[in-house]
Amino acid sequence: MNKCHLNTELSSLEGTRCQFNGSTGAIKLGIDVHQQYYVVVEQVGGSNPKPPQRFQKDAFLHWAAKLARSGAEVHAVYEACGFGFGLQRKLTELGIHCYVVCPQKLDEQNRRVKTDGLDAKALCLKLDRFVQGNQDALALVRVPSEKEEQLRAIHRQREQLVKARKQLEAQGRSLMVNHGLEPVSQWWKGRAFAALQVPQWIKELLSNSQPILLTLQEKIRALTVQLQSAADPAQPRGLGRLSSVVIDREIANWHRFNNRRQIGSYTGLCPGEHSSGNTRLQTCVTKHGNPRLRAALVETAWRLVRFQPNYKPVVKWRRILAKGALATGAARKKAIVAVARQLAVDLWRIRTGRCTAEKLGLSN
Repeated sequence: MNKCHLNTELSSLEGTRCQFNGSTGAIKLGIDVHQQYYVVVEQVGGSNPKPPQRFQKDAFLHWAAKLARSGAEVHAVYEACGFGFGLQRKLTELGIHCYVVCPQKLDEQNRRVKTDGLDAKALCLKLDRFVQGNQDALALVRVPSEKEEQLRAIHRQREQLVKARKQLEAQGRSLMVNHGLEPVSQWWKGRAFAALQVPQWIKELLSNSQPILLTLQEKIRALTVQLQSAADPAQPRGLGRLSSVVIDREIANWHRFNNRRQIGSYTGLCPGEHSSGNTRLQTCVTKHGNPRLRAALVETAWRLVRFQPNYKPVVKWRRILAKGALATGAARKKAIVAVARQLAVDLWRIRTGRCTAEKLGLSN
């Protein structure tokens, strides 16, 4: 190797080293979020992570603002939790690249030791690999806009009210059964409650819950009307005004999916797989993704079996899903999951303008 060629290679190596150092010179913050405080691990450049620090909420934002004003590129990450995306939005306003990831087991070495500091350190190390270009290092969660959160909060509150109503109603039926009485369905409604054939002391106990149930039902009805009024009046028959609004608001933005595989994976209705070597085993659906979306899709799929007999997935599985078909319950569940999965893909095609409902066999 001649001297000129060696000098050229050394110069190229030096340039690569400078580029590498520049890409890793950012500040990375792994954050373990709690109600009253944050535990933060900081890593500067490619150095070892610093010991964990514990901040009160306001103190952390003040400290993070100082880092952002220092001119360094700052990245932060924390796990999605019940405290929402407020921290991500505040850090973004400060000019910090903040990522939210799926909750996960951070004890990769299986040492069976879990602390806030270790979790924050593990997140910080994952973030370091992500910043260096390993896109698979973090399982990112899409952060919805405040408007999208406000819209989906309506049907989620309705879901919570329905759950509370069912619990109170079940408690009343349980009281009757425990004392040898025949339970009455929807015992809390006006006429049914007035005609209850139960001892007076039981009726007095039930009267404590009955006004609450009536109020819950009134609120549920009002929210249902509000959601149904937001549905597209020209949508295919059987899709359901309430179900269509729930599906659209849980997705929020159909254009964020680039292909049918992505939308199918987000629903969690795709089969799992456990394969190795020459053995391939497909298991039950992964249930990975949005559970509310999954429930709404399955409910809508059952409705389409009745109201959209010419819909292509319904035609494909008609011999199993048709009324009176000789099929087991397990086979019918598998078939309806397949219809629901294809429905999600077809709705994505319709909402993004790739296809029309008529071409897919959906009539108004």
